[in-house]
Amino acid sequence: MAFNYRRIIIKVGSNVITRPDGLPDNERISHLVNQIADIKKQGIEVILVSSGAVASGRSLISVSEKNNAVATRQLLASIGQVKLINTYSQLFERFGILCSQVLVTKEDFRDRLHYLNMRNCLEILLQHHVIPVINENDVVSVTELMFTDNDELAGLIASMLSAEALIVLTNVNGIYNGDPKLAISSVLTEINDNEIDFASFVSSGKSQFGRGGMITKTTIAQKVAKLGIAVHIANGTTDNILTDVIAGKALHTRFVANKKASGKKKWIAHAETAATGVVKINDGAKTALFSAKASSLLPVGIIDVQTDFKKGDVIKIVDEHNKALGIGIAEYGSEKARDYAGQKKQRALIHYDYLYLQR
Repeated sequence: MAFNYRRIIIKVGSNVITRPDGLPDNERISHLVNQIADIKKQGIEVILVSSGAVASGRSLISVSEKNNAVATRQLLASIGQVKLINTYSQLFERFGILCSQVLVTKEDFRDRLHYLNMRNCLEILLQHHVIPVINENDVVSVTELMFTDNDELAGLIASMLSAEALIVLTNVNGIYNGDPKLAISSVLTEINDNEIDFASFVSSGKSQFGRGGMITKTTIAQKVAKLGIAVHIANGTTDNILTDVIAGKALHTRFVANKKASGKKKWIAHAETAATGVVKINDGAKTALFSAKASSLLPVGIIDVQTDFKKGDVIKIVDEHNKALGIGIAEYGSEKARDYAGQKKQRALIHYDYLYLQR
């Protein structure tokens, strides 16, 4: 079954374009660019999220092992990002395609204005048939400010640009129902159940050069699919994998897209790190929120306002056992929320249109 996509995000992991010795695999990068050029010829808009800056830096300079690990990463990423984007630029040039460099940090997604400015930048690039090559700005992103890995970043970009699909390239054929090294394990080709607990059978090990493991990929894939974007996890070291995935010919895992979410909800879904306040609700309010009927969070169901917040802040909702239920944008501040808590006929603290539930 071929997929008729108009706009896709392709995420290339460091384990796909890095050789076993830690240096860039230029042959693999070239082959991926050839496929992307072919996809673009089909009239599909492509946004590329690419790791590999640190590996590229490693090919240019030797660093003493005595150096601080964060400083070493910053050094290699800073030098390597220039090399990486130049590699992509030269390869795309052979097909008469322009590419651009977009470096982002987690902070860019926390603020709604930053978020919209970035989206506008990417939209104007696509309008002019330019391929944005996006990577985390490892030079300024350290420790707690970092994305889990580029899978998380790719998911955010897919949501931001309302892409129809996210293709995640890794070094295995997809999500297996057991250890990929065992002959009895097989690839789960289609997943449309958000409740699957992948941790029970997916390896938590990380790839040699990447930051995130397969558990991270499944968590992000489920979240993105829930926002109405199909996710394909495939083996980037297989020849013609991108064109074969789109043609429906490749063995891989596809997370089926659920119904579409609004642009505002897509931002809220990924804005958990921006949340300031926390409100606790009772079981009645929890049942109402998760019912088939679209419901806002009313003050009558609030039993505690745990931390302060202002009108317009992103706030978390937890149940009586402090389990996270969702996030949303507050219609008024915590002072008023405390006054209204438990009362009927007061206006909603979070309107349904600005509420994202973590089912």
